[in-house]
Amino acid sequence: MKRFLSILVSLTILLLIYWKIDFVGLVQVLVNCDRLWMAISLGMVIPLTMFTAWRLQMLMPSSATNTNAANANAANTNTADITQSRLGFLAANRLILAASSLNMVLPSKMGDIAKAYFMRDRGHLTGSLALSLVVFEKSCDMLSLLLWCVFGLLLYPQKDWLFWVMTVSVLTGLLLGLLLLGSAQFAQLFFRLAASITPRSLGKKIVTLSHSWGEMHDYFWRDRTQLAKITGMSVFIWFLHLLQIWFFILALNAWAPFLASLALSPLAILAGLLPLTFAGVGTRDAALIAFYQPYFAAPTAAALGVLCTSRYVIPAIAGLPFLEKYLTLTRPKG
Repeated sequence: MKRFLSILVSLTILLLIYWKIDFVGLVQVLVNCDRLWMAISLGMVIPLTMFTAWRLQMLMPSSATNTNAANANAANTNTADITQSRLGFLAANRLILAASSLNMVLPSKMGDIAKAYFMRDRGHLTGSLALSLVVFEKSCDMLSLLLWCVFGLLLYPQKDWLFWVMTVSVLTGLLLGLLLLGSAQFAQLFFRLAASITPRSLGKKIVTLSHSWGEMHDYFWRDRTQLAKITGMSVFIWFLHLLQIWFFILALNAWAPFLASLALSPLAILAGLLPLTFAGVGTRDAALIAFYQPYFAAPTAAALGVLCTSRYVIPAIAGLPFLEKYLTLTRPKG
């Protein structure tokens, strides 16, 4: 029911947007696009998926093989079983794409939670550690997005009171996220406070998240060198995401300074993360039209919204061939 309502909200917002702007002009912008830049920008889905898969491999325990070997010797299993438990690069790519498919149909990015289940069921990790890994991965993504947003907003030349409010808000969110990630004591205090002021059904989820967060914190802070590598990779991945959006602008034969786009596109992505619409469709489009108004017309910004939605649709379609394989893991055996 929630998914149906989110789709309805997205369609309503899009209808209002396309009613207000020149819809024929939007189509014309897409038809007259620069074919080379369009191919380059859409093709960036491939390296983005590969770098994300590489990061997923980096997140896996470095001692997994040794641990599995010890368990295998204790259980008198063979070397093939040990090797099978390692997450290969191709398997990581398939897992990322399958999760992208699920994210299009499940609410609140639950496809990423399902990714933890798949890793657990294939023997890569224990269930609690797999969930902790996904929590850490999504935390790195959010903090990296906020970091680039703050960087762009601080350099953005056309500042009015609204952009100062957004800069302070995003910076506050970034500092809060860093405190949650860097201090286990602050994180536990934050989760206890959140659980006490929310409804009981949501409070239980927050308690579960706090346990996973604590395990994640204990695990990843053991190796600070590896933590720095994963953090750097996350920041680089989000730079590529924002670069892709700038390439979309070039593909539409429009122009916005790269630093300005570095400030505006993360704000639009954050608007799309609001739990109101289907995959951010509608709120993200409206934000793009509003934020990029100084640089190009509304039909071009609306076309940019269509291309930004394709960033989620293309991996979701690519993940369909692998989805059934992972969904079979959830079926009862026997």
